[in-house]
Amino acid sequence: MNGAAQSTPSATRVLLAWCVHALTASGAVFGALALIEVASGNASGAALLMLVTLAIDSVDGTLARAVDVARTVPQIDGRRLDDVVDYFNYAIVPALFLLQLGILPHWSLAAAPILASGYGFAQREAKTDDHFFLGWPSYWNVVAIDLWLMETSPATASAIVLVFSVLVFVPWRYVYPSRTPVLRRLSIVGAVAWILVTAWAATDPDRARELHVVEISLVYPAYYMTLSAWLGDWLGLRGQRR
Repeated sequence: MNGAAQSTPSATRVLLAWCVHALTASGAVFGALALIEVASGNASGAALLMLVTLAIDSVDGTLARAVDVARTVPQIDGRRLDDVVDYFNYAIVPALFLLQLGILPHWSLAAAPILASGYGFAQREAKTDDHFFLGWPSYWNVVAIDLWLMETSPATASAIVLVFSVLVFVPWRYVYPSRTPVLRRLSIVGAVAWILVTAWAATDPDRARELHVVEISLVYPAYYMTLSAWLGDWLGLRGQRR
C-alpha cells in the first residue's frame, strides 16, 4: 500500500507535466503565427517566430524528462505530440517560408522537404539508442532562415533543398545536440548562441549582412555537420582502422 502511494505522482508534479505538454503544443501556435507573417510578406517576423519554436523544442524534452511526463501523465504520448509539432514547424512552415519569399521558384521544390520529412518523422528508428538521429533530422527551419539571410539565389537554394531532402533517406547518424554525450555542453552552448545571433540578424538583416554576421553564424551548422560526420562515422573509416 505504501509503495503504491509513493508511486502516485503529486498534484504539483502532474501540473508541471501538463505545463510541459502545453509548452510543447504551444510551438504549433507560434508556427501558425509564423505562417501568418509569411503570408503577409514579413520575413523578419516569420523568422523570429520560427526561432521561438526552435527554442521551445530545444528545452521541452529536457523538461519532460525532468518531470517524467511519461509516468506522470501516461494518457498523453509526449513523443507523438512532439513529433506532430516538429513536423509542422520543422518542415511545413519553413517550406512555405521559402516558397512564399521566392527563395524556391516552384511549389514542387517546397514539396520535397515536406515529403522527405514525413518519411523521416515516421521512421520507427528515427533516433538511435545512443542518442543520434538516423538520417538528416529535418532542420529545415535552420536551412530556410540561413538561405533567406544569405540572399541565396533560387537555383542554389533549390539545389541545397534537394540535397538535404535526399539526405533524410541516407542512414547516416547525426548529433542530437541536447542528448548526444560527446561535446554535449559545447553543442548546447553553440545552439543557443546560433539562435541568439540569428535572432538579431533577423531583426536587422541588412545590417547583419553588412557586418557578415550571417556568415559568422554558419560556424555552428558547420560544427554540427562536422561533429556528426566524425561521431557518426559516415564513411566507415573507423571500422577500417580496426
